[in-house]
Amino acid sequence: MSEATPLDCVINCAAYSATGERRDIDIEQISDVLAIDDGSFVWVGLYEPGPSILAKMQEEFGLHPLAVEDAHNAHQRPKFETYGDSLFIAVHTAQAIDGHIRFGETHIFLGPRYVVTVRHGASTSYAPARARLEGERHLLVHGTGAALYAVLDLIVDHLMPIVDEFNRLLGELETDIFAEDFRKDTVLRLYLLKRELTQLRMAVAPLQDILSHLTRAATPLVHPAIQPYLRDVLDHAIRIESSTETLREMVTAAVGVNLSLVTVQQGEVVKRLGAWAALLAAPTLIASWYGMNFQYMPELAGRWSYPVLLVVVAAVCAWLYWKFKKVRWL
Repeated sequence: MSEATPLDCVINCAAYSATGERRDIDIEQISDVLAIDDGSFVWVGLYEPGPSILAKMQEEFGLHPLAVEDAHNAHQRPKFETYGDSLFIAVHTAQAIDGHIRFGETHIFLGPRYVVTVRHGASTSYAPARARLEGERHLLVHGTGAALYAVLDLIVDHLMPIVDEFNRLLGELETDIFAEDFRKDTVLRLYLLKRELTQLRMAVAPLQDILSHLTRAATPLVHPAIQPYLRDVLDHAIRIESSTETLREMVTAAVGVNLSLVTVQQGEVVKRLGAWAALLAAPTLIASWYGMNFQYMPELAGRWSYPVLLVVVAAVCAWLYWKFKKVRWL
């Protein structure tokens, strides 16, 4: 497979002045912008870049080689690393596609005058985050920390609709759980739902830890004015993690209730079969006596023996039916 070209990988490359004004630039112009210490910063957005693009970013911004290696390989655990005066953050992203969660990764390089976001897998563009900041220059003037906040806020905001969708799916499955007939598909859907909720929690919990670290640890890369906004994102992440855990517990309970109902239903069927077997056993037993080809059976000689026998059999069956009905076996 051929390596992706810069045109394919570089989704966004722009320079922002100290007053928040945007200017689109080429990756070859990055060094020229950074050469002038005027309070501006560069924001580069990449999607599944090849080694040459990452090598170019490493050359332009002086990125740490270990962080660059992680960004290239993807499939990283969520992490927060400090390299000198820069940060490297890896978080998992998620999207709901056709009723299932698709996971991706975003790696963020943050320096005094640059932000580089590297997306892998299922991850939406961060163009809305850039557009939002460009419309709120009172945040954008605080530099790269504002860009970091915008990206993390967008990642967290995309998680809440997934939780809401799964909550709706669980409501639909609860209707199937209490249906009269057993559906194997219901148990399978509950299992898949719990598995995806577990994966979602594994993505949200580390993100919560990263946000907690950003809000607690003082760093010159995040202006104090941005800290309240990061705390707000942390609050949203905590709510999502709590909602996810609650849904997981509800799914676990739903699986248990479904299996209990199946067991109860099977018990009812066994009781009904046992009751009908007992009803059939009485006439079968009486009839078997007369199936023994004995010559001398006094009651056979009587004129009313056959009708009396039918009445006795019917009475026994009726009495058994009444007893089983009384104890709700029928």
